[in-house]
Amino acid sequence: MAVSLPILVILIALHLIAFVFAVGAERRRSAAKVVPDEYDDRTYCVYTTDASTVYGLSAFFLLLISQAIVNALTRCLCCGKGLVSGARSTCAVFLFIFSWISFLGAESCLLAGSARNAYHTKYRGYFGVNDLSCATLRKGVFAAGAALTLISMLASILYYWAHSKADTGGWEKHHNEGIVLATHQQQQGSDFGKA
Repeated sequence: MAVSLPILVILIALHLIAFVFAVGAERRRSAAKVVPDEYDDRTYCVYTTDASTVYGLSAFFLLLISQAIVNALTRCLCCGKGLVSGARSTCAVFLFIFSWISFLGAESCLLAGSARNAYHTKYRGYFGVNDLSCATLRKGVFAAGAALTLISMLASILYYWAHSKADTGGWEKHHNEGIVLATHQQQQGSDFGKA
């Protein structure tokens, strides 16, 4: 299997768009403030926009599509035709594991951040209560997802490249054996005719 330039462009584009969405999610996290109710003496939490939830989930699905493409092309390393043994296959296995670890880390940050950002506290307190807690997402969760998205992009591209270099293609490993055998049989046949 050779490295395909259109596939590389698609992988890079999906990862970079996911990165942009993750950075956008970090910048548009929900904020909350405690507001007194105008009709009684209670307070409640008022939240700003939920745009970062949409951005985070968009980044999540783009990253999922990209990982699915890489694993479909390489047949998830375990279902393919086999790799030529040596340093290239060792590198491909290492990069396979590293790409999955970075992918799962990015996905967990993006999904957990989106879920936590979408959660709005419904708790109401009495007026004058200063410790009313309005749950919001901590700063840096989507940023960690964005950083892991870039690491996942690098690992996926390197894994795809290493796998394509170590892939036997079902033929390369034994491509000269048939020629040697045929030449040897022809020589024996000509020697037999002389006798």
